[in-house]
Amino acid sequence: MFRSRSAILALFMIPVLSVGCAGGGDDTAESEPAAASEPAAAEAADAGATATLLNPNLATEDELATAPGITAEVAAAVVGGRPYLRVADLHAALAEAVGEEAALAAYGGLWLPINLNDVTNDEILLIPGVGDRMAHEFEEYRPYADMGEFRMEIGKYVDEEEVERLARYVYVPIDLNSATRDEIMAVPGMSERMAHEFEEYRPYTDLDQFRREMGKYVDENEVARFERYVTLTPGG
Repeated sequence: MFRSRSAILALFMIPVLSVGCAGGGDDTAESEPAAASEPAAAEAADAGATATLLNPNLATEDELATAPGITAEVAAAVVGGRPYLRVADLHAALAEAVGEEAALAAYGGLWLPINLNDVTNDEILLIPGVGDRMAHEFEEYRPYADMGEFRMEIGKYVDEEEVERLARYVYVPIDLNSATRDEIMAVPGMSERMAHEFEEYRPYTDLDQFRREMGKYVDENEVARFERYVTLTPGG
């Protein structure tokens, strides 16, 4: 079962690196996700240009502790709070623990991929280096059919290198009944065995069927994590 938010936050309330912690006491879990200041956003974007983005639902504690501003204790609490189903949930916990700016800085190395067709404006603005104008462009072209469409549309505004940097923060859900094996294998944490199970029960009539069938192989948290990356086309 999912852990309660209060239990997760209790684990987070420990000393952390001093960077970004000043004024952290003014941030609460009830605050809406906010855009980074321009300097903080620029620094995080530069850091994220080459670093591997760690998925908080999959990375080990040791790996998470390499993200900017994340101590071993906070990394352990991140693992204890899995699965995170929206980046806003992750941000609320991190911001309360380490402060808003430190949480934003962490997203140069730590991130939960966001669904382009379901993400809120506040969640888009958490991506390092993204401001109001680019967030508008993200939303302007919804719904996206696939990541190729995202790259084409966002490529009208930024260069190829920046498109690829931004692409690491987002995804477009795959259709359960038509996705290719390669598309299924691109789902974070997917194995060949689970990809086979995804295909085995086609055609799916609804997501409840998907939950039941996948629940034979993994627990409900893992089913919920996989469900983030899939959709069913009506009438498909």
